[in-house]
Amino acid sequence: MTATLPTQVSIAAALTAVAPAGLPFRFTAYDGSSTGPEDSAVHMHLATERGLSYVLTAPGDLGMVRAYVQGDLEITGVHPGNPYDLMKLMLNELHFQRPSPAEALRIVRGLGWSHLKPPPPPPQEHLPKWRRTFEGLRHSRTRDKVAIHHHYDVSNKFYEYILGPSMTYTCAVFPTLDATLEEAQYEKYDLVARKLDLKAGQRLLDVGCGWGGMVRHAAREYGVKAVGVTLSAAQAEWAQEAIKREGLEHLAEVRFSDYRDVSERDFDAISSIGLTEHIGVRNYPSYFGFLLDRLRPGGRLLNHMITRPDNRFRPTGAFIDRYIFPDGELIGSGRIIADAQDAGFEVRHEENLREHYALTLRGWSENLVAHWDEAVEEVGFATAKIWGLYLAACRVGFERNNTQLHQILAVKLHDDASSDFPLRPTWLS
Repeated sequence: MTATLPTQVSIAAALTAVAPAGLPFRFTAYDGSSTGPEDSAVHMHLATERGLSYVLTAPGDLGMVRAYVQGDLEITGVHPGNPYDLMKLMLNELHFQRPSPAEALRIVRGLGWSHLKPPPPPPQEHLPKWRRTFEGLRHSRTRDKVAIHHHYDVSNKFYEYILGPSMTYTCAVFPTLDATLEEAQYEKYDLVARKLDLKAGQRLLDVGCGWGGMVRHAAREYGVKAVGVTLSAAQAEWAQEAIKREGLEHLAEVRFSDYRDVSERDFDAISSIGLTEHIGVRNYPSYFGFLLDRLRPGGRLLNHMITRPDNRFRPTGAFIDRYIFPDGELIGSGRIIADAQDAGFEVRHEENLREHYALTLRGWSENLVAHWDEAVEEVGFATAKIWGLYLAACRVGFERNNTQLHQILAVKLHDDASSDFPLRPTWLS
């Protein structure tokens, strides 16, 4: 049961009422109230009345993020580029309890009705879902382009600070625990190439190609003619320049294009690394159908995507939807495999790389901290803080099995049902 509050309540008392087990960190507020262990290394301070209005008018993670982005909620004891220790405490040890309607009324009355007027959201926040309908239907070409622009066109230089030389914004594969992030990203691309059984002279299509890492790896290491497509103009520009720097123009190409506009067919292989999260669960049948149509018989598909640990659909949290991945959708690997099969693919192999993504996120957070001053100069303090929070929270999510990372290997069979697969996997050697 929640504690009974007097008519006038302090901010700390109101917080304690909805977190009766207590806080795992120190909390103080502008009204002089405090709660939580005094010796905690992590300290959260609500500095302004506007911050309280953010929290009360958008309960859950969205209100706290708004206050944090605007500077009304101050956090010390962790680096803003890597608040991992705070995220662990909040996600693992902080348990909120919904108050009864009467208790909620007393809390709001005690804190002041004036705080129920919502302040304007931070400029970094994307439109709410109902407002996005003016950009087009969910996962229409126009609206997808806007969503991709919001996330991926932040700044190529900013992404370089976070991602490192590989410019790879997808889960790495760590051959050993002490492998560097660059070594792990190379291993990821090579694992994809080995699963696809790439050979010199073959043709690869990489949908949602990012900054062209897979395209360049396939061309450079395997002599494959590779085409990548991305809806991010900034990514395409960076990738095209990287292809020229490496002298791969005769093999590699990256287009600023929707994957659905690829007209060529009979590719030997298709890689989709981090695209499925953006296309919408309802669009899986047409997505897999399109990819199947672009492969030759015997051609392989490697689909690499973030998933839920189950197959029950639920929306992403407000923070992720408004600040990071507008319109992003996740579901379990079972649903994805089923839709790939229903489209006509034969699924040959599947594996979960969940722990590898937690390690990848750790590396990105460390990069952000190492380049913090440059990152802030490039995109501003508020945006840099958002990314620090996002990377740390996602790391905890993978560690807790709230999210997973699956690779699914499938093939387009010949008419006689032959697959061109060997009797045992060759990519593990």
